[in-house]
Amino acid sequence: MATAVETLGKLERRLTISFPLTDVRTEVEKRLKQQAKSAKAPGFRPGKVPMKMVAQQYGYQIESDVLNDKVGRAFNEAANENQLRVAGFPKIEPKEDSAEGVLSFDATFEVYPEVVIGDLSGVEIETVKADVSEAEIEKTIEILRKQRVHYHTKGEAGEHGDGGEAIAANGDRVTVDFVGVIDGVEFPGGKAEDYAFVLGEGRMLPEFEAATVGLKVGEAKTFPLAFPEDYHGADVAGKTAEFTITLKKLEWAHLPAVDAEFAKSLGMEDGDLDKMRADIKVNLEREVAGRVKARNKEAVMDALVKVTEMEVPKVMIAQDAERLAEMTRQDMAQRGMDVKDMPFPQELFATKAERRVRLGLILSQLVGDNKLQATPEQVKAQIEDFAQSYEDPREVLKYYYSDRRRLSEVEALVLEENVVNYVLGIAKVTAKAVAFDELMGSNAQA
Repeated sequence: MATAVETLGKLERRLTISFPLTDVRTEVEKRLKQQAKSAKAPGFRPGKVPMKMVAQQYGYQIESDVLNDKVGRAFNEAANENQLRVAGFPKIEPKEDSAEGVLSFDATFEVYPEVVIGDLSGVEIETVKADVSEAEIEKTIEILRKQRVHYHTKGEAGEHGDGGEAIAANGDRVTVDFVGVIDGVEFPGGKAEDYAFVLGEGRMLPEFEAATVGLKVGEAKTFPLAFPEDYHGADVAGKTAEFTITLKKLEWAHLPAVDAEFAKSLGMEDGDLDKMRADIKVNLEREVAGRVKARNKEAVMDALVKVTEMEVPKVMIAQDAERLAEMTRQDMAQRGMDVKDMPFPQELFATKAERRVRLGLILSQLVGDNKLQATPEQVKAQIEDFAQSYEDPREVLKYYYSDRRRLSEVEALVLEENVVNYVLGIAKVTAKAVAFDELMGSNAQA
């Protein structure tokens, strides 16, 4: 039995669930008798344990299970009778003023909101587009060359036809000893031996690199270095140290020539440079297409959030924030970090969780109203697209179709794409060309 639904807020509701105490006792006795058939106790054969001992051993758990079952069943029946779409889980609390012989509980919960999506035909959305030119292919080849760099001692005969004394310059790999002091005292992390880095890569602070440039092997130099206020080392942030560096080794970078051997190292068995460039272009175009799609999806999602009026259930935000916190914990643990005693307060994830939940409700409404569900054909096409960059596409298909969870993830991606295409087909869309470097430097996520 349930009372009428009380409205406590825009989404918060409460109803009271009641049922006779005798119903609970009857069900508890029934389950105890069933338990007694297999109950075990020292000195008794299985199934011959006295009922009093069975009740002492199992009574509390059985009574708890019965109450949970009855309250859950009663709440679901009441929610269905009142046509309530319950968001999350209800908070169940016993009533202190229950009538004699009756158990009563208050169930407080939230309901799904009404999602009112505005007129999409009046929404202005700016999408992006980008092309892959020969310049981008050349840049990529240079990156691939640098990834395969090897070093030779600088100044040796044969290096650029020069066997003379050499000095450190940008692009060289240097190996140094260094020690830093603040007010004449060494500080943690301020000393190292045989420390190697490449000049010009920005791995070290600018003053450190500038002091290294021009040194010869065996030379030492002392110089001041001002740590930035936001430096990651709190003990030295904002302070000025005095460093002494000694250059122990100097090497110049030898980049491989763009020849047949280089092409073979990239998987071109015949060493064909034209095929290599074509392959690089295809991969770049695939990467660009993915970045463009992500940026445009983000623009559509932003527009949907702005044009939609709705309240978001707090319980759903809390649940998603908890999921995000756990995902972050697992990710950091997989990276080798000790997260055992590390706090992950849900408040840190609340803003992202609220947006995720809001978008989930909006997309659900759009999909249901406009029949935008992912079709099996679309899902298969998406997986085949994933598989193009792998040596054995059949293994990729098997990977997704053998696991319902993985398949659901693809279905969700296709569904989002259906929504994006639907909105872009209605809204006022303007396309803006963006530079390749700007696009590849972005990391848009919905």
